[in-house]
Amino acid sequence: MLSDRMQETLNKQINREFFSAYSYLALTAYFEDLNLKGFAHWMKTQYEEELIHANKAFDFVNNRDGRVTLAPLEAPQVTWSSPVEAFGFALETEQANSHQIYEVVEAAMEERDHATHTFMQWFVNEQIEEEALVNDMLQRLRLVGDSNTGLFLIDHELGLRVPAPGADGAGA
Repeated sequence: MLSDRMQETLNKQINREFFSAYSYLALTAYFEDLNLKGFAHWMKTQYEEELIHANKAFDFVNNRDGRVTLAPLEAPQVTWSSPVEAFGFALETEQANSHQIYEVVEAAMEERDHATHTFMQWFVNEQIEEEALVNDMLQRLRLVGDSNTGLFLIDHELGLRVPAPGADGAGA
């Protein structure tokens, strides 16, 4: 059974994951509008992974006899001045996710809620990968600068992305 505090922090996490998914969907639309199909595909894959994360936490709350309460989602940003700025936004989104995950972990430690603490370790590790992945793309975009050839090559590469093994949390 979850304490009121744990239920509240986990619900904030669920809503944060849904907002993150919503943000990646906005990024998908932005890149579709630019006709950068590979970038759009990459962002759509991120969107789908964020939905998996939200549902994983959703199920955990329900399995612990908690009550999921969904809050309204704020509209995400929808325009950016460049792919670099868009990936900068994606990195900020991931960093905000990490911050919220750490709040849940800290609450679990203070509450001595070992089940939630153990559950959240998957998210902690996932966020290390998520931030690194987005930051890597951001640095590569900065490297190519205004090169259309560089942008074309990155777009092609991003179009080949497949979901990461274990993105569904299997084995966690």
